[in-house]
Amino acid sequence: MLNTIMKKNIFIIVSIALSSLFFVGCSKDFAELNKSKTAVTTPDASRLFYEAVVKFEPQGYLEWYYNAPMMYTWSQWGVPTGGYTASFTTTTETGDKGSKAMDVLRYVNEIKDYIDHLESDDDKALNLSYYYATRVLAIYLGIFDTDLYGSRAYSEAATYKFGGPLTPKYETQEELFDLWLTQLDECIAGFTADNAVMTGSQDVIYGGNLKNWAKFANSLKLRIAVRLLSQNKSKAQSIASAVASAACGYIATEDDAVLFNKATVSNDKDIVYHWNNGFMTGIGANANVVDFMVDNLDPRVRFFYTKNQWSSNIIQAYYDRGKAIPAFIEEDVEYSVGEDGKKKFEGFKAPGEPWVRYHGLPADFEAGMPKTPNYNEWMFDAGHFPIYKMQDGKESTDGQKSYRPWSYFNLMLVNGRTYNASSFFATTPDDVHAISSVDREWYGLYMGAGEVNLYLAEFALYNGGNLGGKSAEDYYKAGLTASVKEYDELCRLNKVMYYGTTYEYDPEDVKIDLVTNDKDASKDEISVMLSHADYQLTGSNAEKLEKVFLQELINFTMNPNESFVTARRSGYPKFGSTLIPRINFSQVPVTEIPRRFDTGMPEKTDIMYDILLKAYQDQGFTPTSRGENGATLHNERVWYDKGAPEWGAGSNL
Repeated sequence: MLNTIMKKNIFIIVSIALSSLFFVGCSKDFAELNKSKTAVTTPDASRLFYEAVVKFEPQGYLEWYYNAPMMYTWSQWGVPTGGYTASFTTTTETGDKGSKAMDVLRYVNEIKDYIDHLESDDDKALNLSYYYATRVLAIYLGIFDTDLYGSRAYSEAATYKFGGPLTPKYETQEELFDLWLTQLDECIAGFTADNAVMTGSQDVIYGGNLKNWAKFANSLKLRIAVRLLSQNKSKAQSIASAVASAACGYIATEDDAVLFNKATVSNDKDIVYHWNNGFMTGIGANANVVDFMVDNLDPRVRFFYTKNQWSSNIIQAYYDRGKAIPAFIEEDVEYSVGEDGKKKFEGFKAPGEPWVRYHGLPADFEAGMPKTPNYNEWMFDAGHFPIYKMQDGKESTDGQKSYRPWSYFNLMLVNGRTYNASSFFATTPDDVHAISSVDREWYGLYMGAGEVNLYLAEFALYNGGNLGGKSAEDYYKAGLTASVKEYDELCRLNKVMYYGTTYEYDPEDVKIDLVTNDKDASKDEISVMLSHADYQLTGSNAEKLEKVFLQELINFTMNPNESFVTARRSGYPKFGSTLIPRINFSQVPVTEIPRRFDTGMPEKTDIMYDILLKAYQDQGFTPTSRGENGATLHNERVWYDKGAPEWGAGSNL
């Protein structure tokens, strides 16, 4: 179990009265509150920090609703459930305009002001760690903001209350990266200072463990480093070397991961459970990705994706009615044929349940359109193949049901609210099997050892195969091992379906839990996964890089922003790959597939109007709103994406 989860985090969200953000709708209330100056509560740094943690939301509901489908579709890590069509390059509404950091920057400046007004140096020292921790969270969000929008207001943002400008300057990506690297080093120095202290009562992330905060800050520098590779490779390598050899360490194992639950009690249920709205309903798994993971017995396929609905009970129900089932389902089935000519399910072929329940959608162009050569009715229109209740040994016309043959992204890792179990769990028209579903406290993985070690493996390959005294293979194996363990733990904590239970409905059902065995490697799933040639860091340096990049992409399957950034900067999945190929659409060239989001159209009444236009002009951006043609958003790239490989071209580093 991750040590960040071993603490019992029970926190009640409190309202903090900030002098600039205090509204009351009744003059009588004001009169009561203004009786005495001493009656106004001044928040301390620890409480301000916790409020910042509550506001820390890199990918909120609207990002998942609008942004994630575009990102997965453009990078081909997911496939539209209706298949790829010519409209997939057209942008929709977006969930934000690159302003996530502002939610936390307000608290950075509030805490700084609070500390500046303390008279005692000892009191200041007691509060500084909260300031540095909040800074780290703001930088994390700042990187997220600039990825798809370029220049951002940061150093002067949210400072007006404290004497700063009402119209903060916009800084370029290059300036922001330099600023954040400097600030992260300052935070590390602050966390590791002799007099540094932080109580755990308000720190739901690390429980006041400043050593882990230093590791987090140091590791976050790698996210900047990989983004610098196409612009300044030597600087990026220097950053990575410094991270690998830093005395404070980095997020090396799953115990160091930034994995936490914000609260178990709150009036705002979204803080505890995340949201209860639907999203990502139009995106399914990519068959090329799922097949690669299943072929190599990668346990994460069970964590990232849902089982399809074709359990043995459903298969037998079709057989009982004398009806055909999808060919790609039946090729995994052992069956016998009775005297009546009907089939009887005997079992699944190797590798069996749960592996055979994971299928993706083909990424071919217009594969979901009838009368095209690669159209598969079962895959794209399973509703045309229903079954009905049985009556007197025959199929009736009541209780129509059909079954999804492909896998969704496992959104129970994103949303802790109750789900409609029927979308994950299927019964025959003749059966009633209720599943008890309750709200589940939500845990998020924001940065883990899987990500960090794979970055270091990548940089080791650029550095001749070694970095900080370790080989690329050392980092690679550590990254894959940590990634599997982190997502297994995330599934356990978020109580996703089939983790720890099979619901006692289908006799063939198997749990999705990671299977470990220290004594017999043949029964240890991580050892088995690493034994496959496709998962071993062998071959030429270019072949090794492809394996590292693909594992980074797999690790980011449930992180749409980092998945998109990795695909964009790496050129993977690659056309013609023997591992996970990207499909080339002759009808829609890659030069029409966006690489950033729309800027939005500035309003002349906006006091930032001139600053915004200048920032766009300096970057070579045409102000655009949703519905933009993809070519503009492909060609007008953010700074660090200039010179990066084309979609599907593979690495040019």
